[in-house]
Amino acid sequence: MLSLDLSFYNWELFTNYILKGLLFSVQLTVIATVGGIVVGTFLALMRLSGKPILVYPATFYINTMRSIPLVMVILWFFLLIPMLIGKPIGADLSATITFIAFEAAFFAEIVRAGIQSVPRGQAYAGEALGMTYGQNMRLVVLPQAFRNMIPVFMTQTIILFQDTSLVYAIGAYDLLKGFEIAGKNYGRPIETYILAAATYFIICFSLSKAVRAIQAKVAIIR
Repeated sequence: MLSLDLSFYNWELFTNYILKGLLFSVQLTVIATVGGIVVGTFLALMRLSGKPILVYPATFYINTMRSIPLVMVILWFFLLIPMLIGKPIGADLSATITFIAFEAAFFAEIVRAGIQSVPRGQAYAGEALGMTYGQNMRLVVLPQAFRNMIPVFMTQTIILFQDTSLVYAIGAYDLLKGFEIAGKNYGRPIETYILAAATYFIICFSLSKAVRAIQAKVAIIR
């Protein structure tokens, strides 16, 4: 009969094994979110530019990345980049590059939808004031679009945090890896995986509640 004992979980175990992985997962989430939004915004603007030389490459990139499992992209970057540059770059850096490149495709579609959600009259008003396309986007359209996109950005960030567990495939020391190593050292692999699931649930559920609160405030502002 299976017997579960969680009494071994203490502050020492957390600081020795879990904390390092948690910090890396959070760091990867933040960097990938910021980088993904920046790159994704450029991709979205390329796709909305109406110029084939910009539209086609951006569309190809977005559709390709969104059609491939993340774990495969992680493995490709981890294995191919060292071959291209002639030296290893490490699991942590490889994971960071991969997540920015992959998440940019998803954030690009979010930004594109956000821009299209802004009433066209706002852009026309900017044009009437003599603004260039770039000024109109920077000063009129994007500020309103980003305000509308905040809840969606946060939702995608929660998904991103969950996906950080996939860097386990290349040996990066993330939150899940920390729990796995703790389980091996304490001889409690089943319990540590249960604790890992509970930790992911608590973090993601708390963030989802925050998203709902922010979404309600954004709706009131509108």
